[in-house]
Amino acid sequence: MPVKIKLGLSLGVVIVAAIACYFQHMLGHDRIQYLVAFLGGFMIFAMWLFPEVKRTENAAGVGRDTPAR
Repeated sequence: MPVKIKLGLSLGVVIVAAIACYFQHMLGHDRIQYLVAFLGGFMIFAMWLFPEVKRTENAAGVGRDTPAR
């Protein structure tokens, strides 16, 4: 995934997680507030840590560059 898309997606996750934390705080749900903050951070961490899967073969075992039999 290109870095520009990762940055935009990360910014979106931060904004949504911050809004959700704020609303959970306003409702008095302290534990859920921290859970939302953790999940938002974990999603961003996992997106940047794990690379995108690039396959050379499809499910039938045929390479993408080779013609089907």
